[in-house]
Amino acid sequence: MQPAEISGISGFVGQSVLLSGWVYNIRSSGKIIFVQMRDGTGVIQCVIERSSVGDEIFEAASSLTQESSLEITGSVKEDKRAPGGYELDVTDLKVIHVADGYPITPKSHGMSFLMDNRHLWLRSSRQNAILKIRAGVIRYIREFYDNRGFICCDTPIFTPNACEGTTTLFGTDYFGDRAYLTQSGQLYNEATAAAFRKVYCFGPTFRAEKSKTRRHLTEFWMVEPEVAFARLEDIMKLAEDFVVEVVGRTLENYRGLLEDVLERDVSMLERVKPPFPRISYTDAAAKLKEKGVDFEFGGDFGGNDETVLSEEFDRPFFVHRFPAAIKAFYMEPDPDDNKLSLSVDLLAPEGYGEIIGGGERASDLEYLEKKIEEEELPRKAFEWYLDLRRYGAFPHSGFGLGLERLLAYICGIKHVRETIPFPRLINRLSP
Repeated sequence: MQPAEISGISGFVGQSVLLSGWVYNIRSSGKIIFVQMRDGTGVIQCVIERSSVGDEIFEAASSLTQESSLEITGSVKEDKRAPGGYELDVTDLKVIHVADGYPITPKSHGMSFLMDNRHLWLRSSRQNAILKIRAGVIRYIREFYDNRGFICCDTPIFTPNACEGTTTLFGTDYFGDRAYLTQSGQLYNEATAAAFRKVYCFGPTFRAEKSKTRRHLTEFWMVEPEVAFARLEDIMKLAEDFVVEVVGRTLENYRGLLEDVLERDVSMLERVKPPFPRISYTDAAAKLKEKGVDFEFGGDFGGNDETVLSEEFDRPFFVHRFPAAIKAFYMEPDPDDNKLSLSVDLLAPEGYGEIIGGGERASDLEYLEKKIEEEELPRKAFEWYLDLRRYGAFPHSGFGLGLERLLAYICGIKHVRETIPFPRLINRLSP
C-alpha cells in the first residue's frame, strides 16, 4: 500500500493510499462515520461505511475519540464540498491508540487554559498555520542574506557583558565567574564583519524585561545583519529590501493559510512595497504632540506612541535619529547634532510597532572609551570590543529584527505568544 501525506493527496486521486495520523474531529450518521484526520501536513475527511469495511472495523472506528492515533487505508477522490477538497473512501482502519478525554475541545477556552496546554494547543489548525508560516519566514530570512553574499556567523549565548543595558540581563554562574544570557549578537557581529564584510547571526536572545505587553517575550529569536563600510542610509535600504522580500514571499506561498485559517486581511500585506516612508525622531515627537499624546522629547516611544504614529502610514515606516541618551553606548552620534544618534527603528503599521532596531556604529576608539566610562560599564569586559577600533577601525552598520514581532504583523496576531512554539513570558516558564 502506498503511504501518503495529506499535503500531497491531490497527486493520488483514484488511487488507494495509507494515511497515518490523529482524529481531528469525528461524527456519525448511523451507518456512516465521518473522521476528519490530521497528519501534521493537513486535514482530510475520511468516510467509513459499515457496508464497505464490515462490522469489526466499523466498531473499531466507533471507539475513536478526538486525537486518537490511527492508520487508514482508502481510495482518494476529489470532492469540493469536503475540507481541503479531497475525501478518502475508507477500506481498512487500524487503531493505534484511543486517546483519553482530550482537554481542548471545539468549545471556547480561555487564553490561560490554552497556554497551560500549549503542548496540546499546537495541534489546532490556527496554531499549526502560524508555526508553518514561521518555518517559511525563517527560510526566507536565511535565503535573503545567503543569496546576497552574507556569511552566517553564530554568536555566543553566554556572554561576559551586557550589550544594551544591565537591567534586562539574565545572569548565571559560569564556573565561578558571572555570565549572562545574550541580549544580542551584535557586538560579536562587529568582529566577524571585520573578517567577512557582510555577516548575520540568527538565534535566540533573552531580555529580562518585566513587561507584560503583547509585544514582549523573555526569550525570542532575532536576526542581526552587520555590514562593514555601510552607513545609516545603506542599512535602511537593506532593511527595506529585506522586509519587502520576506513579506512578499510569505504572501505568495502562504496566502491560503493567511486568508482561510488566520483570516488575515492580506491587502495590508500587499501594500508592503518600497519605498518605506521615513520620519525623524524630532518630527515624530512633534506629531505625537499634535495628536494630543503626552510625550516629552527625549523619551523613548512606548507601545501607544508607536500605535499612534502608525496611523499615518499604510506600510512599515522608518523613524531615524533618536536622542543619543536613549540609545546604546555604541551608536554613532549624528555629525549635525551630537545629541542625536545615527539610529533607526522600523515600525509596522496597524499598531504592531517596532520590528527592527539598528543604526550606524561608533568607530572612534576615544569616543567609545568615554561612553563606556560615562555609563559605568566594566571596561575589562569590553577590551576585546575596543580592539576592533584599535586594529583597522571602519564605519559599519547593522540592525536586529525580532522574528516573533514580524510574524505577529504578518499573521495579524494580537499577541506574540502565539508566534513561538513554547513562549517564555514574565509569568510563564512552562510547559
